[in-house]
Amino acid sequence: MNAVLSRNAPRIDHRSVIARRHQPYASMDYAVAGNALQLVSEELCETVNLCQDERVLDVATGNFNASLAAARRWCEVTATDHVSDLAPRGRQRIEAESVGVRIVDGDVDGLPFADQSFDAVLSCFGAMFAADQERAASEMIRVCRRGGQVGLTNWTPDGFIGQLFRTLIRHAPPGSAAMPCDWGTLARIEELFGAYGNIEAGAKRVAFRARAPMDWVDKLRTAYLPVHGIFATLDADRKRTLRSDLLELVVKFNRATDGTMVVDAAYLEVAITRR
Repeated sequence: MNAVLSRNAPRIDHRSVIARRHQPYASMDYAVAGNALQLVSEELCETVNLCQDERVLDVATGNFNASLAAARRWCEVTATDHVSDLAPRGRQRIEAESVGVRIVDGDVDGLPFADQSFDAVLSCFGAMFAADQERAASEMIRVCRRGGQVGLTNWTPDGFIGQLFRTLIRHAPPGSAAMPCDWGTLARIEELFGAYGNIEAGAKRVAFRARAPMDWVDKLRTAYLPVHGIFATLDADRKRTLRSDLLELVVKFNRATDGTMVVDAAYLEVAITRR
């Protein structure tokens, strides 16, 4: 792979990108995950050791978990995402916490910022869903200053969320989105980022909790757009089959013994120090 960083690559018309492409995997209603992914973001901010007044970019921000974690460390935070329908919910959170995160429409494979604009660039389970992975990696590096850090959390292929995606793809119509979880392997991270700086990575896990496995599956079906979208393409019999397969997956990973759900989801935490 040619990993040469293109500093002067042409900019993308972000609004036209948003209009023509809606990446459902990046559109999670984080009420399903609850505070679990907020904890992941807090840990990532500790790993990259964010300090007061540092300029931080949260890429593919989703529900602004990493943005809020960085802002609580007195950083100057900008959040960007092409999923514009999530912005109102995120703005409500930010306003409620009075942390003043700046929100900019943009796509990870065409970030609307100048070279070396940020001290740190973060993405929690967001950049891994980019349509052009090589471009996404180079863009995150491009806007990070030399000596700064790019911090990522990515679901692993063999973990619970990786297996959930595999289950969805088995039921999806031909030509649906490919697996995004290669970013959860060190080999792929080295391919994408190895030419740009020093990589440190570690395996972690986060627990998803619910009153019961079926309760979580049904919430996933209505609130998580990848699942909701696949269900929408199926007839009644195939809907029942997919629901059963998802429940079976949850039961397989569930470590609770009291009828509730506690499922550990494996992810890779990554910090790249840009040369």
